Amino acid sequence: MNSPYTMTMIWTGTVVLSLVATALLVLRAEAGVEPSPATAAPALTVRLAQPQRQDLPRQLDANGTVTAWQEASVGSEANGLRLAAVHVNVGDEVKRGQVLATFAPETVQAELAQLEAGVAEAKAQVADAAANAERARALAASGALSAQQINQYLTAEQTALARLEAQRSAARAQQLRLAKTQVLAPDNGVISARSATAGAVVPAGQELFRLIRGGRLEWRAEVTPEEAVRMKPGSAVTVHGADGSSLPARVRQVAPTVDARTRTALVYVDLPPSHALKAGMFARGEFALGSSSAITVPQQAVVMRDGFSYVFKLQGADHVSQVKVRTGRQLRDSIEVLDGIGADTQFVASGAGFLNDGDFVKVVGQ
Repeated sequence: MNSPYTMTMIWTGTVVLSLVATALLVLRAEAGVEPSPATAAPALTVRLAQPQRQDLPRQLDANGTVTAWQEASVGSEANGLRLAAVHVNVGDEVKRGQVLATFAPETVQAELAQLEAGVAEAKAQVADAAANAERARALAASGALSAQQINQYLTAEQTALARLEAQRSAARAQQLRLAKTQVLAPDNGVISARSATAGAVVPAGQELFRLIRGGRLEWRAEVTPEEAVRMKPGSAVTVHGADGSSLPARVRQVAPTVDARTRTALVYVDLPPSHALKAGMFARGEFALGSSSAITVPQQAVVMRDGFSYVFKLQGADHVSQVKVRTGRQLRDSIEVLDGIGADTQFVASGAGFLNDGDFVKVVGQ
């Protein structure tokens, strides 16, 4: 419990503090010093600028699929033969005429030997028939042989010659079949698919390999019909690879038709050799469509808030207002402003990210 002496000391100290505070207020009032309000916000120092007019490149962004320029199907021409060996695999680079696979040739070789024997036999028959026909012609004038017999000898000669030609044709066909036991690459390129399996007996015409001719790839960009009319063969394109690299390319052709289902047109772009692009990949790119004049502001002057772009323009002499703008193209540290401010608008060029609508500022330069 507090004593009367303690209570007296507390009261006395309170009175003294009140007298001191009152004296300080009187002295400040006599000196002409006004107390600053507690809610006054400090002014932010900013630098002002005006929009600039620049020539910005016009680009068209598009997406599409990387595909083979041309793909060749390599099939079997030998019917009913066993595939003895497969010499290439997917991804291998091959040259025109290179052996891709080999069929077992024994059966074809045996049939060819049999046909060659038949050719030799037919030659002997031709020689005998030719000799008989020659004797018949010599005796024709003497009357030793009837006209019917002479005609038989001459016909036998012609028949023997025909049999010989038939045997030779069959032998040539078998030689071709023997040559087809080696599957050759029709062109330079890269093996993109393989269905050949050693030991399999495949029918004629079955696909064994697929080949990307020349290893050439193309990017088929999908654009709208309105965008397609702005494309020209030879136009520059930048295609982005899977590793983030940018590849320069050229437009080869614009499709003459529009897909009735998707309402898009294809633009065929020739691609340079690159390990970053593979057939079947999805890729994006930009088409260069020249340049045009635009009003630009520094990128740091544009503030993104709630999904919209804003700049802060000077309002009066010492405060700013927040203005919504619509932005467009971007070039390095400049960004195009499509609407929202005029060409003579003074805006905050640096420090805009720390401002709010109506803030007081201190301008230090332009």
